[in-house]
Amino acid sequence: MFGKKGTLGLDIGSSYIKVVQLNELRSGYDLEVFDMVPISPELVVEGSIIDAIRLTDALKQLLIKARVKAKNAAISVSGHSSVIIKRISLPEMTEEELNESIRFEAEQYVPFDIEDVNLDFQILGPKEEPGQMDVILVAVKKDIINDYLSVVREAGLNPVIVDVDAFALENMYGLNYEIEPNTNVALVNIGASTLNMNILRGGISVFTRDSSIGASLITETLQKEYNISYDEAERLKRGETLDKVTPEEAHALISKVVSDISSEVSRSLGYFKSSTSQQEIHEVILSGGCALIHEFPKLLSEKITLGVRTAEPFRNIQIPKKFDRSYIEEIAPIAAVAVGLAIRRPGDR
Repeated sequence: MFGKKGTLGLDIGSSYIKVVQLNELRSGYDLEVFDMVPISPELVVEGSIIDAIRLTDALKQLLIKARVKAKNAAISVSGHSSVIIKRISLPEMTEEELNESIRFEAEQYVPFDIEDVNLDFQILGPKEEPGQMDVILVAVKKDIINDYLSVVREAGLNPVIVDVDAFALENMYGLNYEIEPNTNVALVNIGASTLNMNILRGGISVFTRDSSIGASLITETLQKEYNISYDEAERLKRGETLDKVTPEEAHALISKVVSDISSEVSRSLGYFKSSTSQQEIHEVILSGGCALIHEFPKLLSEKITLGVRTAEPFRNIQIPKKFDRSYIEEIAPIAAVAVGLAIRRPGDR
């Protein structure tokens, strides 16, 4: 069991594909594979695959570049228009009984035809009211899942798990952070075109939300404003300088767009507070490409008036000498979902 190479955690975003593989040791995990390749922004839009052929090619390129030998992969999906996650209250029953009745229960919560979705659930435990229990219900459009599965299979992998980004973040958190019983922590993952939020209370998910906003908004705004290329805009985002744009100009414009993204985070946090009695959010842990943008965590913290920490997905993972540790530490927030997927095993919930 120990020393066993695990499932590939494969995070297909809209600007990068990331892959992580971990070895399971007695004392935890060590890193076997971590790599990523950039992809053109038109291949995956708002969680939907638009160009499967080019995406498959990019994935094959990544598997060669990372020298991946494993075949089993865990993938995840997200998107406010194709993934529904609801915490619902149901009469207490066994997992088998819920398995029988889940389609019927789900019909009142899922805005799509129940025939068009894949359903899953997790029983969280009994509620305070006797005879009731809390359940997380997940529904994902079948055509979205099938598109991802066919790309992954076409690249020569065997997809054994399909998860949701928000829950992969929860796994990453459980591996790397101390869980405090009555503390609300917001895991906020902001990629190029999606924002995933999962609020945990004592390490258990109490609220999730996906929005279609992300770092590509900053890139597009910089491109338009200064008439520069995609690559030049990306360099400005990282805090590098260009001849035609002063750092002050770039910073002012980036701050303005960060304010729009922060407003979306703020709205989701506000919605959580108004819809639950568990008011206080104690801290935000930020992952995804936005965490790497110059001063983004600081600007977000100012906007939402909460402490924002940058995620450390490799914090409790041993990093062998073959890796450039300083590069991995610098880029780590982008690997949060992939690490959460890499610790999944077929059959676990």
